[in-house]
Amino acid sequence: MALAVARLLFLQLVLGPTLVVDIRLQTAVENFRNSHIDYPRANYPMGFQGYCNGMMAYVRGREQRWYCPNIHYMIHAPWRAIRKFCKYSESFCDNYNEYCTLTQDTFPLTICSLVKQPPTSCHYNGTLTNQRLYLLCSRKYDAEPIGIIGFS
Repeated sequence: MALAVARLLFLQLVLGPTLVVDIRLQTAVENFRNSHIDYPRANYPMGFQGYCNGMMAYVRGREQRWYCPNIHYMIHAPWRAIRKFCKYSESFCDNYNEYCTLTQDTFPLTICSLVKQPPTSCHYNGTLTNQRLYLLCSRKYDAEPIGIIGFS
């Protein structure tokens, strides 16, 4: 019995931090996928007054944000097409303390920009463009995207 308890304590000490980090990364990947990938591109009813107002209502609700983000990017491409660029990342972005990469391909991207923030709601304008993306990756090898830091 004492040996079993000792093994359990050992595993908690050794694997505990690893499990926490892995769960945090999986959450970041899931949040990125749900908040930045919209493929095929959704259509919102007229009442939303445009794509970005509908999408940002969804994003703010999903992330449980009360404030209006100034800018938000939505990629209109399949997850696997975006994901492949983080499979091998040589670059480390010191400002973000994460590995990062620039996609070789361009992707359809909607840039949602905050126009005004009245007390009860946010109002956004959208710009649809094709751009190469600067992505944050979850690690150096066999990684997945966890953020967009820009485009070119």
